[in-house]
Amino acid sequence: MDFSFSDEQSMLQDSVQRFIQNDYSFEHRQKLIASDEGFSRENWAAFAELGWLALPFSEADGGFGGTAVETMILMEEFGKGLIVEPYLSSIVMSASLIARAGSDEQKESWLQPILQGEKLAALAFIEPQARFSLADVKTTAVSGEDGFCINGFKGVVLGGPSADFLVVPARSSGSQTDEEGISLFLVDAQSEGVQRRNYPTIDGFRASEVTFKDVEVSSDAVLGEIDGGLEPLQFAIDQAIMAVGAEATGAMEVLYKSTVEYCKTREQFGQPIGKFQVLQHRMVDMFIEHEQTKSLAYMAAMRLAENYDDASRKSLAALKVQAGRGGKFVGQNAVQLHGGMGMTNELNIGHYFKRLTAIDTLFGNADFHLKRYASL
Repeated sequence: MDFSFSDEQSMLQDSVQRFIQNDYSFEHRQKLIASDEGFSRENWAAFAELGWLALPFSEADGGFGGTAVETMILMEEFGKGLIVEPYLSSIVMSASLIARAGSDEQKESWLQPILQGEKLAALAFIEPQARFSLADVKTTAVSGEDGFCINGFKGVVLGGPSADFLVVPARSSGSQTDEEGISLFLVDAQSEGVQRRNYPTIDGFRASEVTFKDVEVSSDAVLGEIDGGLEPLQFAIDQAIMAVGAEATGAMEVLYKSTVEYCKTREQFGQPIGKFQVLQHRMVDMFIEHEQTKSLAYMAAMRLAENYDDASRKSLAALKVQAGRGGKFVGQNAVQLHGGMGMTNELNIGHYFKRLTAIDTLFGNADFHLKRYASL
């Protein structure tokens, strides 16, 4: 199996690396986090101009024909730079779902503005009782003469505060945990009855709790088939699992390399602590965890680019388990080897650890995906 990048993929990697090096320092990121929106609209416009927003979509959908491999390359570099722009929520999750299930008219009206950087979207799919199960949906969509009436609650809507519209799974038939009976709806975030409570997350991003109270949508707002929304929803979440697995790979690389460099300069008992054999073993273990995660990210991306089937889903479950457990190990040891300053807000080490901790929980933790891996 060939793991080398093509010329175009190497150019993509170089362009992201240059952007982070020149325009996205840790200090700049901290200022963005403290701003009103929590990210930069100028950076988002630059992403659109560079073609990153349209990268993973087919030419027929207005994209550049990229695959999961290109998304992996991009997200790995984003992980190294701790990028806070809503690429995961708006592009990987929401736009990929519209591209998967939307009609030509919906793609023209809803997808194109996202890819051009004019609109932001968020996928409102998490419910408190679900415990990572996508089929456990209490939010209801009752059909009427002119469309549907949506009532319910969604928590931890990533990118929700800045979203112009939401993609909402709601139960249109069946009981609460049935796999059939879930429909997807495109809902304007400013619609009457949509209430958002916005808040910052522990890893520097922004999210919302969204309440839907008698929200009226037309029949044209149904994304895909009525009662058939679970498959495209699972597809979008699996795309996101691959993306955050790659992001974790980038974050883990920065952590272990930063720790090695620190241990070369931090002296104790008259010599660098990096010369102590027990700490050398610890850093080797950090390196191994990173390499294992990177290998699984490559495998998952390549299989997902080839076909979306049980084999690719199994590789994604394996990646999520390794990213969760390996990220925790690398993050904890990076903080410990840096000593007390590893926990300070002024040093980037703790921020990478917070992001890795959040990635472990996103879309199902390591224990959830270990069970999923065994079932596939």
